[in-house]
Amino acid sequence: MVLFLVMNYSEFLQYIYQRYSGNVKLGLERITGILQDMGNPQDSLSGIHVGGTNGKGSTCATLEALALGHGLNTGLNTSPHLIDYCERFRIDGRNLAFEEVLEAFHRHEETFTKWDASFFEITTAIAFRLFAERKVGFSIIEVGLGGRLDATNLFTPHVSVITTIGLDHVKTLGDTPELIAFEKAGIIKQDIPVVLGRIEGPPLEIILQKAEEVNSPVYRLDSEYFVTDVSSSSDGIRFTYRFEDICFEDLQTNLLGRHQAANISAALTAFLLYCRQERIAVDEAKVRSALGQINWMGRMQLLQANPTVIVDGAHNLHGIETFASNLSELFPGKKLLFVVSILADKDYVSMLKVLCPLAKTFYISKNESDRAAEIEAQAKVVRAMSIPCKTAPSVRDAYHLALADADKDDVIIGAGSLYTVAEIISAQNTD
Repeated sequence: MVLFLVMNYSEFLQYIYQRYSGNVKLGLERITGILQDMGNPQDSLSGIHVGGTNGKGSTCATLEALALGHGLNTGLNTSPHLIDYCERFRIDGRNLAFEEVLEAFHRHEETFTKWDASFFEITTAIAFRLFAERKVGFSIIEVGLGGRLDATNLFTPHVSVITTIGLDHVKTLGDTPELIAFEKAGIIKQDIPVVLGRIEGPPLEIILQKAEEVNSPVYRLDSEYFVTDVSSSSDGIRFTYRFEDICFEDLQTNLLGRHQAANISAALTAFLLYCRQERIAVDEAKVRSALGQINWMGRMQLLQANPTVIVDGAHNLHGIETFASNLSELFPGKKLLFVVSILADKDYVSMLKVLCPLAKTFYISKNESDRAAEIEAQAKVVRAMSIPCKTAPSVRDAYHLALADADKDDVIIGAGSLYTVAEIISAQNTD
């Protein structure tokens, strides 16, 4: 025991990555066995389960803000982390101490070894155990990958949320929106309401069919709840929200990007449904206050001004298209400086082509992920679009190169991957 308790943060992460699989291992047999051996801590939890291709994290962070604003004891489990592994375990708005996470890991390591657990399964089990021990009243659990066979799917919520459906993780989940929708729909459970974001066409039909099979009431954007009068600026977004007899006019939030109106409204609908079930009074003033205090790093996050620096973790084509649309609205007609590193298993060619029309210069590098695309492969795409391009060996170096080139009225955008965003935030905080 002493050996593990004196591990520092870096040693711990290196240990679990080396001893346990860092790769995705879909399936519920292992996590079912792990949680049974741990006494099924997830059975004592209640709250909301959030899946979808994009927007999960923002939705989860909004739910946390709403719950904290109404005095609820919250547990937030998200993935991946940006800077610190302990970001994955947040109680009452604060990351758990590393020592507490380490102790929980050591306490159950024999179980993790017995079941040949993956990194994500270990993380999920620790979250369930610590939330149960802390007697968290309102748990917000983000799906890791897919939904149907994701380790988090042993959690039974009061409400499920599916934000969007798009192509991502195609080697694991399938290469069509319909296949991905089938996997995401796997979090819908018997008689438990599900809130849907902006989902259309065949993916919506698949989700609605699943909901009908398990008698799950469905609440859809633009059908059961509505968002209108959306406006966006560098200070955040404003919109009007309606659901049944509730109308909140001119809501304001600190999150950037027009697309966040859909994520926030899905979270608000899910929260209202939860409160209805638990007979909790929802206070409009508390809702308004909470939406101005959403705590979520790396998603349209403003890091500094003069020059303006914004980072966003969009890491698939759908996310990048939304991001580019938001940038066009925030900075109409302005050419931007892009610090970019994308993973090789993403459609980085299409992603870069979406960003090129907005770019003054690209600063291409290779982030620290072992899946990162090669620098020259990315630069080739940009140069073929006749956009100036500079390269650097690391994200940190590329960011400093952009800062050195930028005038005070320039806008620097960090994008392409959550790994890239994390490295820019780290450089900003430590240099």
